[in-house]
Amino acid sequence: MKLAICWFRRDLRLADHPALSAALAEAGAVLPVYAWSPEDHGEWAPGAASRWWLHHGLAALDGALRQRDSRLVLCRGPAEEVLAGLARATGAEAVYFNRLYEPALAARDGRVEARLRSLGVEARSFKAALLNEPDELATGNGDPYRVFTPFWKAALSRPGPAAPLPPPARLPPPASWPESLPLAALELLPKTRWDAGLAASWQPGEAAALAGLESWCAGGIDGYDRHRDRPDLAGTSRLSAALHHGELSPRQAWHAAMSRRAAPGAGAGAGIDCWLRELGWREFAHHVLHHFPRTPTKPMYEKYAAFPWREDHAELLEAWQSGRTGIPLVDAGMRQLWHTGWMHNRVRMVVASLLVKNVRAPWQAGARWFWDTLVDADLANNTLGWQWSAGCGADAAPYFRIFNPVTQGEKFDPEGTYVKRWVPELRGLPAARVHRPWEDPPAGYPAPLIDLKRSREEALAALKSLR
Repeated sequence: MKLAICWFRRDLRLADHPALSAALAEAGAVLPVYAWSPEDHGEWAPGAASRWWLHHGLAALDGALRQRDSRLVLCRGPAEEVLAGLARATGAEAVYFNRLYEPALAARDGRVEARLRSLGVEARSFKAALLNEPDELATGNGDPYRVFTPFWKAALSRPGPAAPLPPPARLPPPASWPESLPLAALELLPKTRWDAGLAASWQPGEAAALAGLESWCAGGIDGYDRHRDRPDLAGTSRLSAALHHGELSPRQAWHAAMSRRAAPGAGAGAGIDCWLRELGWREFAHHVLHHFPRTPTKPMYEKYAAFPWREDHAELLEAWQSGRTGIPLVDAGMRQLWHTGWMHNRVRMVVASLLVKNVRAPWQAGARWFWDTLVDADLANNTLGWQWSAGCGADAAPYFRIFNPVTQGEKFDPEGTYVKRWVPELRGLPAARVHRPWEDPPAGYPAPLIDLKRSREEALAALKSLR
């Protein structure tokens, strides 16, 4: 009886799992394995919030497997060594896995495949994390895309994604189970338990992800184009972490949205198109990272490497991180991030703009903070977003686009509901003043640590010096 290892990574689900489906079709028994190998990620090992999600996602996956006569074998160490050792110990003839595209992980997977084949073990990989792999789209000249709109137009011209695969009813177990570490031994949870806010905000796992997708596509998606910029409203799907950790596949998301379009009572489709376009930005981010692997730490356009960042930004950076800048919308976003591990996307753009353009702290410092504090921290998305805000990357915001956090707050949080939720010092202020509290400062809230007008002028002068 052929035994196959199914190597789980950022695909913590049983439905629409091409590697698992192939293993079940081609082997008599399947051994599900997860190897915790932060060293394989290079300098981008998962951050603290992402590790919290991973802990609970692994527990949920193991529970789902046990309902199907199986279980998840947990290991710790470089994946190359773990998988080679398991193949020798169990007699497994093949290892099946779904592809990842971050530079360090793609290189690691190449080493794993070579090592397994040297042992006479078949290694097979599958497309599951993206609708289109990074090399499947190119410009007319054969170059990678640097601008989103033509990229997405090209993506939409291709045949739509195949229907998602169903989950298995049962996984035939191996004749004997190898030793597995207890989940706690992976040490994914913080030693100092600051994660109560995350636990109150999220339920990791495939079942919760599918329920969230179903609820979103039952109606919320119809108004996405109108409500997505309002942090005071429940106008977004909040499925980004489930997509990143692979509890939900992009094919499942795509087809659920398309089913909503065809459903009786659905809207005109503008909200659905707008939401699918956000899936497109996720695809574009991976396309860019694959073709420009230096971008997590270096600007895509090299002239921006000479940008004159403020040298004395440490104190301002700390105030930004802790939500104590004296700028209400920024502080609300940073406190939401710290408490829940997530931040509304419009607010992400505003807080990033303030840091890189008003404070003039390096965008890499902001990217690192997001990397450690976001439950949906994704190297491709994080890199694209911060380089967009800094004006130095693919499809970046023009250098002169500097968000004014006051007018952004007044436009997208008009009653101050969002700010008052996360900045309780301002709850006593009327809506007309909540985004400008310095006109009559409430007790306990700091005065602005930076002059928005002057810092904007300084940023424009600094950017102009690079032209």
